[in-house]
Amino acid sequence: MQIENLTFDETKFSHPVVLLVDDQPMVAEAVRRMLAPEGDIVFHYCQDPTKAIDVANQVKPTIVLQDLVMPDVDGLTLVRFYRANPTTAMVPIIVLSNKENPKDKSLAFAAGASDYLVKLPDSIELIARIRAHSRSYLTQLERDDAFRKLHELQAKLEESNELLQKLSCLDGLTGIANRRRFDDFMATEWMRAARKNSTLSLILVDIDYFKPYNDNYGHQQGDDCLRQVANILSTGLNRPADLLARYGGEEFVVVLPDTTLAGALGLGESLRARVEKAAIPHEFSEAAGTVTISLGVAYCEPKTGDATVARLIEAADHALYEAKHAGRNRVVVSAECARRAAG
Repeated sequence: MQIENLTFDETKFSHPVVLLVDDQPMVAEAVRRMLAPEGDIVFHYCQDPTKAIDVANQVKPTIVLQDLVMPDVDGLTLVRFYRANPTTAMVPIIVLSNKENPKDKSLAFAAGASDYLVKLPDSIELIARIRAHSRSYLTQLERDDAFRKLHELQAKLEESNELLQKLSCLDGLTGIANRRRFDDFMATEWMRAARKNSTLSLILVDIDYFKPYNDNYGHQQGDDCLRQVANILSTGLNRPADLLARYGGEEFVVVLPDTTLAGALGLGESLRARVEKAAIPHEFSEAAGTVTISLGVAYCEPKTGDATVARLIEAADHALYEAKHAGRNRVVVSAECARRAAG
């Protein structure tokens, strides 16, 4: 009997697919006739037991009818092969035997058989068992497919949520951390520094004369300027633990965990020099003919009683104001922080 070509996708978990493995063509013909009136049952026959696994891999049966006694490979060995084969590991197997033998039944079930029938069984009983076992198997396939799709959906959802979480913490224009990320990071690092009795430094950065730049070069070029400066500052940070964020408008902020005032001052001067060296044209600046930045540096020891996040930001802001008042394109350290460091 010619084997029909059938793939797993084509079944759509809808109808029984029978594979009979028996060395007797007469038995195969008898089974075929029993199943012929059942229009939804697809029947396949394999006479050569050495080809049974290959045929099963091809036709994807929902149930295997396996003869117990066969030449070359006995039926129980084939049952074990089915169970070891990924394609047929869970497929129901009905062992067909010439006699009702409790010992043979026990061996068949021990090998992994799902059922045992004496051939040739009554057609009503055979069809009933084929349908029952196939229905159970197809239901399992549907359940497994649903779980697989659910798992894939959950994985995609987690990936999307992770992406959204990242995007929610990034500034849309410059691609660096936004104010929300700064606030969260600052709170976390503040508690860490207090717990470890370490220091926390802050640098506020402002692009000098950015409003004249924006007014004269246009908002598009102004946005490009912000992106360039953000990139220069970002590449100027030396440690993964440090954070650069857009604080608002043309202002940026750098958070430096476990950093002394001298260390923050050194980094601030390095960042200022990097922006100046980039030589972004700015003919409307009163500080230079290129884009420059002013920086205010502050630091504290969060464990001290009077230290707060607000006071640290305020100290850096005052230092930034002094840098602007003194002519811009410079780094100024908070006087209060400097006195504290000296003391």
